[in-house]
Amino acid sequence: MIWLTWRQFRVQFLVVASVIVAAAIVLAVTGPGLLDDYRRLADNFIKNLALERLDPLLYQVGIVLPYVVPPVVGAFWGAPLIARELETGTHRLVWNQSISRRRWLAVKLGLTGLGAVAVTGLLSLAVTWWSDPIDDAINAGQDSNIYLPRMFPVTFGARGLVPVGYAAFAFALGVAVGLVVRRTVVALAVTLAVVILVQVLAPTFIRPHLMAPTDKYLVASAENVRGFMLSGPESDARVKQIEVASGSVGAWKLYDRTVDKSGAEVSTLPDWAMDCAPAPPPGVSQEHTSDATRTACFQRLADEGYRQHVKYFTADTFWALQWREFGFFLALAVLLSGFSFWRIRRDLS
Repeated sequence: MIWLTWRQFRVQFLVVASVIVAAAIVLAVTGPGLLDDYRRLADNFIKNLALERLDPLLYQVGIVLPYVVPPVVGAFWGAPLIARELETGTHRLVWNQSISRRRWLAVKLGLTGLGAVAVTGLLSLAVTWWSDPIDDAINAGQDSNIYLPRMFPVTFGARGLVPVGYAAFAFALGVAVGLVVRRTVVALAVTLAVVILVQVLAPTFIRPHLMAPTDKYLVASAENVRGFMLSGPESDARVKQIEVASGSVGAWKLYDRTVDKSGAEVSTLPDWAMDCAPAPPPGVSQEHTSDATRTACFQRLADEGYRQHVKYFTADTFWALQWREFGFFLALAVLLSGFSFWRIRRDLS
């Protein structure tokens, strides 16, 4: 039974595993040099990376690949695993022998599922290890427009345990969908769409609710303001929203709203709040207030009780949040696998 499953599964496994092993080898070869640069260059490490060609490319590949693998695993490993057997009728040959339905499904799920987790884990381990010097430099306060803190949604989903959780979920989903629709192409398309949709929506609708974020009220100032949202024509613009820095390096900010002295969120600030706006970018014609006027404006905001209500995850919560999201998707994978065992016993002939 194990040998037969391997024969059916080996082509998909070898294709994906070859790509991942090749990527892991490249990261393993270039990683020590990146770490040496981090130790040698210290505070100039991120600036030096801008002069390189290979490292920025590998960084981008290290973000893309962990997102690509789970949909591929779900669609091309999980979805055809049972759907193809049901579509062609070859499952009856096995079930008419001494092998039970549960044992047949358990071997297929176990062998292929462990393969999916193993190759995804290898890729995630290689990417996380290789990116560690860059992540440490960013978390230490080095600025970059290319490299993001590992707590940010894009990088968080490509590090640590989360890609493994996504792969387990995608594989179990593909098997379950294949059992329901019994058509390989349909199961493949549905699984691919659902997994990609989950990856897109998880940072907004799942991740922020897995643990309690840091909740603070900050006073806006010229030093911590990061943006103004304006409304209306340029001649009569109003400040709708102010954005401030959280004050925590490498943090992922979830919420940033202006509130009045009663704690109620405001939709528009008073007209005089335009004096707090920073200078426009070069080439943009707009009257700019002096620094003294801006300082007085921010002081008036504080005196009248306006504050910024911010919520964020600090950089040191990375692994705690990783474990929670991994556990969430692993639990979904277990539930989907349980559904598959129920389905194959009760509803298939």
